[in-house]
Amino acid sequence: MLLAIETSCDETSVAVVHNGRVLSNLVSSQTNLHAEYGGVVPELAAREHLRNLPLIARAALQQAGASARDVQAVAATQGPGLPSALMVGLKAAQALAYALRKPFLAIHHHEAHLYSPWITGEPPQADFAAFRPHVALVVSGGHTLLAHVTGELRHRVLGSTVDDAAGECFDKTAKLIGLAYPGGPEVERLAEGGNPGAFAFPRPMIDAPHDDFSFSGLKTSVRYFLRDHPAVLETPAGRRDLCASVQAAIVDVLIGKTIRAARRLPVECVTASGGVTCNRALRRGLAAACERANLGLRLAGRRMCTDNAAMIGVLAERKLLAGSPGTGLDEDIRPGWELDAPPPGSGTAG
Repeated sequence: MLLAIETSCDETSVAVVHNGRVLSNLVSSQTNLHAEYGGVVPELAAREHLRNLPLIARAALQQAGASARDVQAVAATQGPGLPSALMVGLKAAQALAYALRKPFLAIHHHEAHLYSPWITGEPPQADFAAFRPHVALVVSGGHTLLAHVTGELRHRVLGSTVDDAAGECFDKTAKLIGLAYPGGPEVERLAEGGNPGAFAFPRPMIDAPHDDFSFSGLKTSVRYFLRDHPAVLETPAGRRDLCASVQAAIVDVLIGKTIRAARRLPVECVTASGGVTCNRALRRGLAAACERANLGLRLAGRRMCTDNAAMIGVLAERKLLAGSPGTGLDEDIRPGWELDAPPPGSGTAG
């Protein structure tokens, strides 16, 4: 039985995993706390993690029908993320592993997202029997990347964002429009009733001969559009059409580059995960595009898209099964940890 902790941003999450089955996966969100500031305040996030983590950990063990004595390994997110938030979860997990004299594993947050589409069902269960090489899209508020996953625990980053992530573009667009935080879901809500072809916004790098992303130009385009057409925000229909048009531009880029990479590489499957994968237009669009391209598709379940400890625990357990001896208890946080960078105690990414 493995206990996992995730505190990379503003969700405090603890999960208990055993043989690929998620026995508990509790998440305490801080959305309401940060709403009045229009974004996550790192110091407040860290304080809430300190307050909530002991309570969430006890509740996760209780829900799993277990106690600390049943824990055979401990894992936590090492990075990337907010430094003060990461510190709370990582050091708590290391202290627990030390006290129990059990292995500790430091996990890359984005690598865990790579495998979250293979966690399915209720209660959730890792379905690695169906695993096959694929192109993975990880898209969130802080990062957007494409990876070629050639096997379990083996991946190569194909491209990533060179500036703003897709989720950041959603949130900054919402702020320009005057929508409440968190802005991405608000843009999606309005977009459902709008015309995605009402306004022509750029699709940055969609035809570039590489797999990198860029969304800062789109965000700037929205700012200038609103400067020149302020009346758009004066009617509900105008706001809906604006949100639908911006959303369409973001989704077109994400889908276009993902499908092109999958066609180029010897894969038969595409996966998508990360918070932005909750977006219904992206999920529908990926499903339609994969069907046209004769590609399989696995989308992370909505509970697995956002930050959660279950994906951390499932990945940590797979690493143990693959022979990982664990990670040193002296390992520190890695806030800017790139997915292709060597993991702790190793010389390669996979």
